[in-house]
Amino acid sequence: MAKPLEEVLSHPVHTATAPRKRFWLLDYLSTVDHKKIGLMYALIGVFYLIVGGIEALLMRVQLFSPNNHFVSYPLFNQLFTMHGTNMIFFAAMPLIFGLMNLVVPLQIGARDVAFPFMNAVSLWFTFVGALLVNISWFFGDAPSAGWFAYAPIGLNQFNPGHGMDFFIVGLQIAGFGSLMGAINFIATILNMRAPGMTLLRMPLFTWTSLVASGLILFAFPPLTVGLFLYMFDRLFGGHFFDAAMGGNPVLWSHLFWIFGHPEVYIVALPAFGVISEVVATFSRKRIFGYTSMVFATVLIGFIGFMVWVHHMFTVGFGAMADSIFAIATMLIGIPTGIKVFNWLFTMWGGQIRFKTPMMFALGFLPTFVLGGITGVMLSAAPADYQYHGSYFVVAHFHYVLIGGVVFGFFAGLYYWFPKVTGRLMHEGLGHLNFWFMFIGFHLTFFPMHFAGLYGMPRRVPTYNAGVGLEIWNQLSTIGAFVMAVSIVLFAMNVAYAFIRGEKAGNDPWDARTLEWTLPSPVPEYNFAQTPLVRGLDPLWMAKEEGKTTVTPAEPPGPIHMPSNSYLPMVMAVGLFIAGLAAIYHRLFFIVLGLEVIALAMFYHSLNDDEGYHVLPEERALAKGEGA
Repeated sequence: MAKPLEEVLSHPVHTATAPRKRFWLLDYLSTVDHKKIGLMYALIGVFYLIVGGIEALLMRVQLFSPNNHFVSYPLFNQLFTMHGTNMIFFAAMPLIFGLMNLVVPLQIGARDVAFPFMNAVSLWFTFVGALLVNISWFFGDAPSAGWFAYAPIGLNQFNPGHGMDFFIVGLQIAGFGSLMGAINFIATILNMRAPGMTLLRMPLFTWTSLVASGLILFAFPPLTVGLFLYMFDRLFGGHFFDAAMGGNPVLWSHLFWIFGHPEVYIVALPAFGVISEVVATFSRKRIFGYTSMVFATVLIGFIGFMVWVHHMFTVGFGAMADSIFAIATMLIGIPTGIKVFNWLFTMWGGQIRFKTPMMFALGFLPTFVLGGITGVMLSAAPADYQYHGSYFVVAHFHYVLIGGVVFGFFAGLYYWFPKVTGRLMHEGLGHLNFWFMFIGFHLTFFPMHFAGLYGMPRRVPTYNAGVGLEIWNQLSTIGAFVMAVSIVLFAMNVAYAFIRGEKAGNDPWDARTLEWTLPSPVPEYNFAQTPLVRGLDPLWMAKEEGKTTVTPAEPPGPIHMPSNSYLPMVMAVGLFIAGLAAIYHRLFFIVLGLEVIALAMFYHSLNDDEGYHVLPEERALAKGEGA
């Protein structure tokens, strides 16, 4: 028989800080639970994916016909700037951290991340950074110098108003959040793995998350420094990038692309990890060449820092510098090719099941490979002189970033959705979602290769009639609206899952890794008993031995959990106030915002969180079992 609740709560290790039941909204606003934080990251990412998609649709309508005036030319500049900014910084990055928060601690057998409070701070900094950039629409003009903000285009004399100020300050705040998240996951993965999980027993999604976090740790500081100098130029009369006053605009290009190219791998590597998990599960085979996949992941991260000048071949560094960076760019295709062949060999001879996650993984492969092929074409400096600044480049990086990242993340969203919610999506709607996205994507971006080869420049709001560009732009516009339908179908599928979706159970996909040993949705403490890992794919090993779960490494006992806190949100609000005040030179409110942050940090430092314990008896009561 279960013990009375009063007896459970009087257990000597049950602290007085045990959480009371909160209204769901207040619970999410104050949570430090990595699963709820991951869900909020994912919602931020999906929201800005929709916002960036709407901006793209407006641009495609403008380019549907020659000499169109659907939007004004200054507004078009703002649209393509905000589209790129939202998609790179506020859709892809939150989706990465969303999946990492939802999955990584579960895959390594951990009960939480290393720093739960800092995890919440990173979420709220990302949220207010994205908000600050996007509210620029309501404060006059939005940023209009491109998501790369080339100097001197973004300086005051060529870009008056406050749009670029919102861009610079908002990205700095969101960048602080990304840095904290990366540090958190490096510490979590290296220090909190279950007993027996060596580095070469970690799932590939965890490996790619570790390498991506390392890339963030080294790539974001150059961007932070560049934005800091940019802020001095725009807000305080500096001349770091003003050639007329002795500055160097190429310095910004270096600082930005030292961040900008590793950023491609920051968002692509976790997508590679998702594909590895999905392909292995739905082929019912261990991933082919696991060790070579790990080394390829590390090598991609390493070489990714050696190729940034291929974005600057036309600057005029000379043949020697161009040759070195061209060779490095070609080299990065080798570890990427290793991954592609290993995915193909995993499917070879496997018992493939064409579920929705696997469909997105299969769509990812040819799409990303085509993006890689055009990338190798662009790596040749003489050829790049012809392609540079054309729609051919637009086609290339969308094949990599959408074909790779978005297809990968949709595979991940469908794959782990049952674990997060306890519900299954509708397979028919999922397949429709995939086909509309696959067909719409290729209809949108494949014609852009030809538009670029016919001479259409990037970032132009119109083109002349009779020069052979109409058909390619019209196909691209039609394809963009087909992709929009796919997003609507995804939203319908999510709604269906919550209203009528079938209950998922612990392991709906017959998967291989530790997260599928847990109930769906996952309890707040993740694992009631820390698992013992005896090899790669521990759940699959247990199934081969006739077991339904992994052997625990410890007896049942009290589980310590951190308490909720509103301080991360308060700190983010303080930083938002200080950032907005800096844009408008309001010293009082700058000081006020910084004081809010300082007081919140001071309060947090003086008040150690003792947390609370979840006891075996409470876990049994929650399940309706005997203690």
